[in-house]
Amino acid sequence: MRGYKLIAAIVPKGAAGKVMDAAREAGAEGGTILMARGTGVHEARRVFGITVSSERELVLILVEPEKRDAILDAVVRAGRLDEPARGIAFVMAVEEVKGIVHHERQED
Repeated sequence: MRGYKLIAAIVPKGAAGKVMDAAREAGAEGGTILMARGTGVHEARRVFGITVSSERELVLILVEPEKRDAILDAVVRAGRLDEPARGIAFVMAVEEVKGIVHHERQED
């Protein structure tokens, strides 16, 4: 299958569930949440002279192109990504997808 987009959002630890709920309400069928560690300018903190990177969550959502804008907007709102140091979201083109069996059967 071709034509999907991947929405990726990097959010503070604990925010991924809310982001994923908002994405589902906007039309996403599901997603994947991974633990991550931030290394950007806003993530690194020093505690007792030791640099500690903040924990983040990475939300990956594969979407059909026509749903991309609504789902991305929902992710940004739920994650408060328009506020400083809250994280980022971006969209990537996906060349090919295998394993979404319920969609493959609909196309037959």
